[in-house]
Amino acid sequence: MNIATPSLAVRATADEIPTARVRIESVDLLRGIIIVIMALDHVHDFFGALDASPTDLATTTPALFFTRWITHFCAPVFFMLTGTGACLALQRMSKSELSRFLLTRGLWLLFLEVVVMRFALQFNLDYRVTMITVLWALGWSMIVLAGLIHLPNWAILAFGVVLVAGHNLLDGIPPTAFGSLAPLWSVLHAPGFLLNTPGHIVFVAYPLIPWLGVTALGYMLGQTYGWSDDRRRALLLRLGVGLSLGFVLLRLLNVYGDPVPWSVQKSPLWTLLSFLNLLKYPPSLLFLMMTLGPALLLLHAFDNGVPGLLRPALIIGKVPLFFYVLHFYLIHLLAVATCYLRFGNVSGMFQSPDLGHFPFTAPPGWDIGLPTIYLLWACVVLALYPLCRWYAGVKRRRKDWWLSYL
Repeated sequence: MNIATPSLAVRATADEIPTARVRIESVDLLRGIIIVIMALDHVHDFFGALDASPTDLATTTPALFFTRWITHFCAPVFFMLTGTGACLALQRMSKSELSRFLLTRGLWLLFLEVVVMRFALQFNLDYRVTMITVLWALGWSMIVLAGLIHLPNWAILAFGVVLVAGHNLLDGIPPTAFGSLAPLWSVLHAPGFLLNTPGHIVFVAYPLIPWLGVTALGYMLGQTYGWSDDRRRALLLRLGVGLSLGFVLLRLLNVYGDPVPWSVQKSPLWTLLSFLNLLKYPPSLLFLMMTLGPALLLLHAFDNGVPGLLRPALIIGKVPLFFYVLHFYLIHLLAVATCYLRFGNVSGMFQSPDLGHFPFTAPPGWDIGLPTIYLLWACVVLALYPLCRWYAGVKRRRKDWWLSYL
């Protein structure tokens, strides 16, 4: 899941107030749209069937599949824009200053992951079950990028391309192949247990290798915002179309890019579902091509300006981490209230005895259905928008250092 990116600012033009910052609105807008979509996934996580996979073709429905599929775009875009934001920040700070910022911001995200967001997911402090997710990977991506930015641009680009395009060559290596070092491989490439004892479980869901590459490529994308508008837009268009068409062609070949090949199903619609059903943990090459290609096309489309109807998403995109933290707490509180009203008992909302009951132990018949999930999603976004607008105003008016960390 990039909820937490550096401030996307460039130096003010000569006729502006010297301390003012001009944000790249197309980047903020794309991030805001993605964050709003991300909230749908998390509402479903708390109100859908916790023990059913929306991408399991044997049990899912097309509506449920595409509800999950559209949210696949979130994490790749977040990581890409993390790198882009870091590059744009060089317009107002030196590389040494940026390195320190990325390092401290990355460490802050690691703390948020294992303390603040862990509590938001489970509302307990027993640490019996801990799922390591997106902020963990984002934090390490920023820490690694803090060192990468001192390399030549060609080396950063090569690092990103090799990790993104080549990591599927490692798919056949299980964590057990490393013996006592198996947890390290789970951190780097194959989701798995960092700790697995009768009393405590720590599971890494976001291996680092592909995400580090996406962040590095996002940093290189940020270089284009120093180009002329026409040159940048031409590149965004070529990259977006190239990745999208490349995804279709490579997926049709069924030879590389995702560990699970697609197959002909009982109808064209289900065959399409099989074609689009790609691995996210870790994100396969095809998964990243499928999501980042359209994202680049949206950046191209928004480069000419922000449509009026999308201004609210732009506001949310300016305060991504603020929205991210708050929306988890709000969704979980709504789930607790719903459980009390429906079942009269909320004890299971504070318990997660195993990964099969994550993030909480739901009572039988908990799934409220997709129409209600979509309604709750809209309510969550509408409820948080005024707070995001207020906080965006605070960040615009004030320059306190700590505001960069939320």
